[in-house]
Amino acid sequence: MDAPTPGGGALAVLPASAKIVPEPLGVALIIAPWNYPLMLALSPMIGALAAGNAVVVKPSELAPATSSLIARAVPDVLDRRAVAVIEGGVPETTALLEVPFDHIFYTGSGRIGRVVARAAAEHLTPITLELGGKSPVYVDDTVPLADAARRIAWGKYMNAGQTCVAPDYVLGKGEVLRKLSPLLAEAIHELYGSASDRNPDYGRIVNDAQFGRLVGYLADGHVAVGGRHNAETRFIEPTVLTGVERESAVMRDEIFGPILPLVEVQDIDDAMSFVTSRDKPLAAYVFSGDGAVRHRWERETSSGALNFDVPVLHLVAPNCRLVVLVRVAWGRTTASVPLKCLVTRRP
Repeated sequence: MDAPTPGGGALAVLPASAKIVPEPLGVALIIAPWNYPLMLALSPMIGALAAGNAVVVKPSELAPATSSLIARAVPDVLDRRAVAVIEGGVPETTALLEVPFDHIFYTGSGRIGRVVARAAAEHLTPITLELGGKSPVYVDDTVPLADAARRIAWGKYMNAGQTCVAPDYVLGKGEVLRKLSPLLAEAIHELYGSASDRNPDYGRIVNDAQFGRLVGYLADGHVAVGGRHNAETRFIEPTVLTGVERESAVMRDEIFGPILPLVEVQDIDDAMSFVTSRDKPLAAYVFSGDGAVRHRWERETSSGALNFDVPVLHLVAPNCRLVVLVRVAWGRTTASVPLKCLVTRRP
């Protein structure tokens, strides 16, 4: 824990003095998700333990192998008086939420986030909710579209699209999207080859329910790239949809899978109006070399993170839990990794 710091006593109480003594909150509950089941269980646990708290970890039952590993390994390497692991499903999670913890950290969907928030309110327990959302991409013709396609594909299809800050959909003028679509096909082939179903670096959908939901989205547009799927292996090929209507099912909820809709807009005003009329996104990704366009996205929209010319990269920024602004310089690269990144914390 940090050492005490001077508290700044008022003149009225001199010669008395004051100091601020940090202390742990107590016992923290961590409810981890299934999409990054190890990292999102251990990362908040490390922070809680470093601050002097005890921790109860609830791994996701939808990633049973990882849950079992955490349950076996954590008690063996950490003090059991400080850390406990509780496996199980909805009944176990419900029982945990009835206990008056000192802090709850939950990562997952907004639907379950509301359940967690209601349970925490019964005990006035402070909570940290890390929730998903539909993170938009805006692309115009002032950037190298082939490089933009590589970066968008890299951010979208990692973990088969099952990432909370993955690009959810792309907004752009019709002529830009018509050029971008075949470039996305080339980028997908560069990343995963012509047989992504046999590529060990390309993931699968977590369960049958999620697989069925995602396959249903394929009818919401024209399948311009990919579209192949296999229910037995829960494989869905990296897919690009064109001709997607704004109010279609694929545009209502977070996709959380390897399907990328391209949605035509008239201009920058139309794109920004579309984004601001919806829930604030967890992240927004703007591909534009026009300084005025970038300035407008920064000043006229609100999102958990705003990245220029690259998706997802804010997760490795030093202050990624805060609202951050990421700028990337364009350059020749064969691996979709930006050559330079400047991170500026927004006030």
